[in-house]
Amino acid sequence: MKQEAHDISALEAVLGHRFRNPATLEQALTHASYARELESQNAAAGIRVQEIDNEQMEFLGDAVLSFVVSQELFRRFPEYQEGELSKLRAHVVSARHLLRPARALKIGRYLKLGKGEERSGGRNKSALLVNALEAIIAALYLDGALEQAHRFILQAILEPELAELHKHGTRKLPVTDYKSALQEAVHASGRPQPRYVLVKEEGPDHRKMFTMEAHVPPSPGGEDGFVRRGEGGTKKLAEQGAARKAWEYLQSLQGTSAALEPGAASGPSEEP
Repeated sequence: MKQEAHDISALEAVLGHRFRNPATLEQALTHASYARELESQNAAAGIRVQEIDNEQMEFLGDAVLSFVVSQELFRRFPEYQEGELSKLRAHVVSARHLLRPARALKIGRYLKLGKGEERSGGRNKSALLVNALEAIIAALYLDGALEQAHRFILQAILEPELAELHKHGTRKLPVTDYKSALQEAVHASGRPQPRYVLVKEEGPDHRKMFTMEAHVPPSPGGEDGFVRRGEGGTKKLAEQGAARKAWEYLQSLQGTSAALEPGAASGPSEEP
């Protein structure tokens, strides 16, 4: 327990906030695998108590993050249209960019994980780190009100990302949400909206792998419809992979560069 208290104090120092209720921060760091494992141990001893985890706090933290970033972008870029602000916000709060501050804070070393998650390298998993970061934002909001959460989001997330974007011109954003990019591209080409289909789900619960297909319908001008596949550790990641390949293929059909520049395209589009 002493080591755990020391760890929490060290994280508080990095966050710049001393929690009046340290249990709030501890909940933000408690993965569901740890809570369920503890419940099983208690049940074996005849004790039935529901243990808390950080999943609800992720939900709140995501909302607080979105609000603060929206408020700041609205204030800082009055010349931007709604669509530009939405794309910029999506870029800043994307999992890809939240991973950087999550790693900088060394959140992984503070997580409470079940044994299975620990063995599978949970302390380094991108999804767990990003989810915990959002839960920590919720903890700051609950313990220190919006002011504390706002300060942290600006210092750790928004300011560094805007500084990076400023080097390239803020309007030239890399694609971070390929589903949205694909939706805009098919709309511009007059096609109906794409459809996503789960093709395959395999592996144990702690290492699931999903395969999704993006089905893009034919265009009114007679261009054929097509299908692209993507894989990922979650359905959302698999959908993004499929959407990326479909989006890249549409760009090749149009023969022009997209208004957004892909930030992490890897290789040519694959035929289904």
